[in-house]
Amino acid sequence: MSRIGRKPIEIPKGVTVTVKNGLISVKGPKGELSEHVHPEIGAEVKDQHVLITRSSDVGKYRALHGLWRALIQNMITGVTAGYSKKLEIVGVGYRAEMKGTRLSLLLGYSHPILFAAPDGIKIEAPTQTSIMISGVHKQLVGLVAAKIRSLRPPEPYKGKGVKYEGEYIRRKAGKAAATAAK
Repeated sequence: MSRIGRKPIEIPKGVTVTVKNGLISVKGPKGELSEHVHPEIGAEVKDQHVLITRSSDVGKYRALHGLWRALIQNMITGVTAGYSKKLEIVGVGYRAEMKGTRLSLLLGYSHPILFAAPDGIKIEAPTQTSIMISGVHKQLVGLVAAKIRSLRPPEPYKGKGVKYEGEYIRRKAGKAAATAAK
């Protein structure tokens, strides 16, 4: 059996997990998430634990066993603690600010970019050079952060652009370094 898949998932206090007809729903203090489980994967709630089973030992079902255990664990973590990503903006004149419910980004283009957050995602701009994205759905938080980063990814010469907090940008030497070596 999958080492990850066979571990029971503990349900913390204040969280309810229900499984009905292949739909797993998780309710907690921060919100509610639900997902259709793969037909070959079974989930059941016993004694404040969620147990994941699979129908056979075929390779792809063994992989799905661990995957679904991790996805359900992420759902439980999302409704209890939530997820967040922080982005940093580097560059002269590059900045972000909230205009109502939309994020306005000035990233060196001739026009500002307005980014509307999808349902369930909260975007904040505590300073002009940082953006905070938070929500209960781990995949959606990561997707929104990746979309904002893709508007102006960091470039390797000066490091200008939108990057994740703590992300290391590998720098390249410019033209001057190439001619000085000759």
